Amino acid sequence: MTDTTIDRVLCDPVRCKLVGVDGNAYSLMGHWRKCAKKEGRSPEEIKSVLDEAMSNDYNHLIWTLDRHSK
Repeated sequence: MTDTTIDRVLCDPVRCKLVGVDGNAYSLMGHWRKCAKKEGRSPEEIKSVLDEAMSNDYNHLIWTLDRHSK
């Protein structure tokens, strides 16, 4: 795969447990956003991760949120 955005980490991982959250994409993004805000992440960091998460299919969304969570 030649797309380098998939390897790029857009911000430090957020303390966010995605297991047990409703599997709906909007629920997952909302939960991750809430965790990121709670940790004081900037709106720009949050937007960059969520934009990347939404740039492809559902599997990419899960992968992106997981990569930016700890």
